[in-house]
Amino acid sequence: MYKENPKMAGSGILPCIPQTGRCPNGCADCFFQSGRSYLEPLEENLPNIPPVKLARNRVVKMNDGNDSNVQRKLVERVACRFPMHFFNTAIPKDLDKFDAPVVLTINPGQMTDVGFVKLDKIPRNLMFVRFRVNAWNTEICEKAVVYYALRRQTKVCLTFMAYYRSTVPIDYRLSYEWRKRTVNSYWCASSLLWQRVAVRFADSHVFTCGQDSNLPESTLPESTLPESTLCRHCGGCLREYFATVERMRRT
Repeated sequence: MYKENPKMAGSGILPCIPQTGRCPNGCADCFFQSGRSYLEPLEENLPNIPPVKLARNRVVKMNDGNDSNVQRKLVERVACRFPMHFFNTAIPKDLDKFDAPVVLTINPGQMTDVGFVKLDKIPRNLMFVRFRVNAWNTEICEKAVVYYALRRQTKVCLTFMAYYRSTVPIDYRLSYEWRKRTVNSYWCASSLLWQRVAVRFADSHVFTCGQDSNLPESTLPESTLPESTLCRHCGGCLREYFATVERMRRT
């Protein structure tokens, strides 16, 4: 039976994972890999593909878990069922050959705190690049923002990481607080860290997952702080999906 991601409920976006098993990217504290996913036990609930009727007039997100460049032919075959869909991947391979918009995570796995993928050429179907941000990789984040947003006018989505198994370095403990995020509790970015990052990287090509925080610090209302991580309170993916579809039509 199909299961909807609680984070995405009411957003107009439906998740889809055509594959079975775990993602080979191995990103630390990934919700899909942690054993605390809404799809656990994975052996019983994968693949997780929405009925075509349910997806009518909704956008389907290919791979809210796993990766669209893993068993790609299978992923693309399933995606064809849905008129509106986009792909998520952390593997920078043949992005321009996807038939729909694509999101690329540029600092997955072991790269999270040491660097990021640099695309030489920006594919016309690139929705945005996703940077996994925490309190101790903001210098790398700044380089990624300069590379993509400022120099290549490419949208950058900053996704604040939350930690359950991993330990937050002692020098950054004050930037995190233990609280519930959607379903489970994690060490999550504090309001102060959220605001500091949102202000530091405020640009028309940069937004945060959960809320669009391109606002001066003095005007950031409480509702834009990290308590509002639900997709229906954000709309960033829908906005960038349709903007990318329009761009693909013109080029």
